[in-house]
Amino acid sequence: MATKLYIVYYSMYGHVEKLAQEIKKGAESIEGVEVKLWQVPEILPEEVLGKMKAPPKSDVPIITPNELTEADGFLFGFPTRFGMMAGQFKLFMDSTGDLWCTQKLAGKPAGIFYSTACQGGGQETTA
Repeated sequence: MATKLYIVYYSMYGHVEKLAQEIKKGAESIEGVEVKLWQVPEILPEEVLGKMKAPPKSDVPIITPNELTEADGFLFGFPTRFGMMAGQFKLFMDSTGDLWCTQKLAGKPAGIFYSTACQGGGQETTA
């Protein structure tokens, strides 16, 4: 039976999505690992995203908190915003409180990856 790895990310401009795709390639090269990419929901209106010149989102499916229970492990990716994860990803993580309280994610390993626009852009405090 394959080990299910979920790569869950938020990407406004596509940088973190590109990292997620490359990580997926590497993880899939390991025999017995099944990898699925997921995006967290966008919370900004299309009008705001347009003014920010954000490209359209890809067709990677949007995850709900309960879908996390189906995975054996996770990699979470997000852009750094002033040394913290993007609000979109924070909102998603905050919505998983019931899963943590009921221990439905206990024993499932997780890791993170993130992207910044420049050196000193917050990566030193994001983790």
